[in-house]
Amino acid sequence: MTTIVHDTTEAVCLSAEYNLYLKPIAKMTVSVALPQLKLPGKSISNWEVMERVKAMVAPEQFSVLRISKSTMDFIRFEGEVENKTVVKSLLGRLDGKSIKLSGFTDVLKVRAVENKVDFPARHDWDSFFRDAKDMNETLPGERPDTIHLEGLPCRWFSQKDSNYPDRPSENVLIAVFQSFGKVRNVDIPMLDPYREEMLDKNFSTFSFGGHLNFEAYVQYQEYCGFAKAMDTLRGMKLMLKGDDGKAVACNIKVAFDTSKHLSETALKRRTLERMKLQELERQREEQKRREKEEEERRKEEERYDEQEEEEKERRKEERLRKREQKLREREQRRNLKRVRRQQEEEQKKLQMKIAMEERRLLLAQRNLESIRLIAELLARAKEEARQKDELARLQQLEACRRKQEEELRRVEVEKERALELQRREKELRERLLCNLLKKSNGRTTKSPETQSHTGPVITEEASVPGGKTPNCSFSTSQRCPAGEVCPDI
Repeated sequence: MTTIVHDTTEAVCLSAEYNLYLKPIAKMTVSVALPQLKLPGKSISNWEVMERVKAMVAPEQFSVLRISKSTMDFIRFEGEVENKTVVKSLLGRLDGKSIKLSGFTDVLKVRAVENKVDFPARHDWDSFFRDAKDMNETLPGERPDTIHLEGLPCRWFSQKDSNYPDRPSENVLIAVFQSFGKVRNVDIPMLDPYREEMLDKNFSTFSFGGHLNFEAYVQYQEYCGFAKAMDTLRGMKLMLKGDDGKAVACNIKVAFDTSKHLSETALKRRTLERMKLQELERQREEQKRREKEEEERRKEEERYDEQEEEEKERRKEERLRKREQKLREREQRRNLKRVRRQQEEEQKKLQMKIAMEERRLLLAQRNLESIRLIAELLARAKEEARQKDELARLQQLEACRRKQEEELRRVEVEKERALELQRREKELRERLLCNLLKKSNGRTTKSPETQSHTGPVITEEASVPGGKTPNCSFSTSQRCPAGEVCPDI
């Protein structure tokens, strides 16, 4: 199970290329002693006790806190924190303290201890390989040089940009664990498709999308690489830091190999088993191929027999069909002759009916043509009478128009005559005025000095032909020189 990591200060780099780190495991066990319940039907809530424990360590927090065991006498919690340095402060806040629950008079005693890491020490593998009688420490795989890892996440050890992101890679595993020493050999059982069929069938092979974690064996060439890896992995969990800075961690199980998994004997045995299984698989495939060919041959024979039967049936049906066809054709010829005779008789009757109908139609057409001819003659006579009336009306209108034109011409002539008289009258008046001006100018030249001082106005009246007497006023400043025509005033 993976958990989110918020504080990565204690993380140790395992592989910078694949962003893998090791983080110390900080676990502790908290036991809460329960009082004896005296009242029947009354119980203590595990959730309430857990919340009280969380409140006691505030402001610090448990990254994981779960109930590992619950009885009538005590509740045992297993908690995990982000950093190992916080464990001591949390133990001081919890160990020997008490919890008071509402509704209970007795207090609950709290005991807290740090969890011991279940990890093999150097003494364990030294004594194991020393006391084991079937081990030869001079041979690889039969000495302390192989680490058995369980619970490794598949996605963390897959090739980058791989088509199968859930499939771990042996190359990635070697690159990660080669930081402790040179790796002789690795094995990921789930990648071997024949591993389930071998003698030890306790492995889970790879299936796409079927597994999240896998187990692996890493064998070092030298003892120092194995010892360094075991010492480094003691009390650690695996952590992956993403490109965005977020980190997740998971617990892994680490142990030294006691089954000679990567010894020469085991490798040869698995190779032989794999070859046998491959040969068996080829035989099974060959058997399946032969069975398939036999089945296809049998089906082909059955198909051939069926075709023969179908061909016989088809020929029989063809003979019956031809016989029925001949009978149908004979019956059709008889029916055709009978129908032809009936059609000829009906054709004669129809021709007689058509001749009678044509005669009636001809008479009706002649009557209709005579009626149309009479109607046309009457229409032409009416049209000629209408045209005569229209001609007479047009002649009357033309005569009226001519009279109106003559009247208009007479009026125009009278108008021109009147305009001519007015023009002549105007010219005569202008002459008289000019003559009067000339006479008045002749009188005023005798006394120029007197007129220049006083400036008198001379007004004369003259009779004009036609009975009109115009009044003209002239000032001394308006004078016409002798021999010039004065303008209209």
